[in-house]
Amino acid sequence: MTSTTERVAIVTGGSGGIGRASALRLADDGFAVVVHYHGHPERAEATVASILESGGRAIAVGGDLADEAAATALFDATERELGGVDVLVHAAGIMPLSPIAELDLDVFDTIQRVNVRSTFVVDKLAAQRVRPGGAIINFSTSITRLQTPTYGAYAASKAAVEAIGLILARELRGRDVTVNTIAPGPTGTPLFLDGKSPELVEQIARSNPFERLGTPQDVAETVAFLAGPARWVNGQTLFVNGGAA
Repeated sequence: MTSTTERVAIVTGGSGGIGRASALRLADDGFAVVVHYHGHPERAEATVASILESGGRAIAVGGDLADEAAATALFDATERELGGVDVLVHAAGIMPLSPIAELDLDVFDTIQRVNVRSTFVVDKLAAQRVRPGGAIINFSTSITRLQTPTYGAYAASKAAVEAIGLILARELRGRDVTVNTIAPGPTGTPLFLDGKSPELVEQIARSNPFERLGTPQDVAETVAFLAGPARWVNGQTLFVNGGAA
């Protein structure tokens, strides 16, 4: 651990993928970390164990973040167990794919509930509770620029996330809290790889100048930047995609 003054971060979706990588990266920077999960407690506990083994502090807390009571309980547990909240990293989300003409509207509603409503709920709470000098970090996607077929409902949800963050940054005038959104490109996570053939993955990987997929660790570096030194970056959407768009 390299920090002299412990700060506290909540990382939603911290049981795997970008969320897990972000939790581990922030712990390396000296943050105490709350690893949120919804559905995979064993993975969250494994992330916590990795942080504890490295000498850090971490706890796991579950819950459906689209439910205000559950999200409030997450913030309550953080303040009770670790003393406060300095950074929110909202990495939780889902990505069902379908052409717009064929998408079941119940699936559309679920995507908006998980991706948009949960962002609104946790950002609302973070706006009330994050301490001065803190940061709120949401997640969008480079698909909002790439406009790839079958991603219509997902891209719509993430465009809404970008709008929430841009407005919240301005609403927090005078609070010394930054609000930014990270928009990753294709990243080698279970969420991205699910249902894609090896040939399609290779085609997508070669579409950016580095000719590879991003890694969760690539994205976690940007999380660490926004959570730490990036105090003059505010109200922005950062496209983190190796130059794909």
